[in-house]
Amino acid sequence: MKIVNFSEQNSIVNQYLAEMRDVDYQKNRLLFRNNIQRIGELEAYEISKTLDYEARNITTPLGTASVQVPTDKIVLATIFRAGLPFHNGFLNIFDHAGNAFVSAYREYVDEQHTKVGIHVEYLATPNIEGKNLIIADPMLATGGSMELGYKAFLTKGTPKRIHVACVIASPEGIEHIRKTFPEDKTTIWCAAIDPGLNEHKYIVPGFGDAGDLCYGEKV
Repeated sequence: MKIVNFSEQNSIVNQYLAEMRDVDYQKNRLLFRNNIQRIGELEAYEISKTLDYEARNITTPLGTASVQVPTDKIVLATIFRAGLPFHNGFLNIFDHAGNAFVSAYREYVDEQHTKVGIHVEYLATPNIEGKNLIIADPMLATGGSMELGYKAFLTKGTPKRIHVACVIASPEGIEHIRKTFPEDKTTIWCAAIDPGLNEHKYIVPGFGDAGDLCYGEKV
């Protein structure tokens, strides 16, 4: 399994991530959502380099140009709700992609909020058979939501390749993906890998609850 960690090299992604981590910057939801989206766009661009291409002759007003264009079909899959601005960033790049959506959210199963269960109740997806499946969710914490989302999408076919895209990942989440996704055709893309999870299964130092920071607190 390949892991691409953008923080290992200098790029503008680090600036976006620095702003998103800042407690003062986080007070502006619009700016926070914009940075989630921009990281999605940059990850999508890098993923585009991994696709299969073929030469195609394009007629211009002055002649014919041979252009290398992708032949792979793509499905962009998103886990509600924090994944929405991230998904939009990918869709800005892969504008002809199919789109899939699943609700998979954490439910604490003990009073101390230290044990997490994942609940799935909604799925809308095109056929993913033989396509490149990109599952976009800003936080790869335990990996439970990503796994259950992936299994839900598998009811509509077997993908050619799988790209797990996030903003911040934890070592625990990466290890969970390694155990539950196909080793030979899965790549994890992230802007950073943080040290670990706290007792409530949030990534530390992370930047908090991505869904709340994008859309406001939930009850």
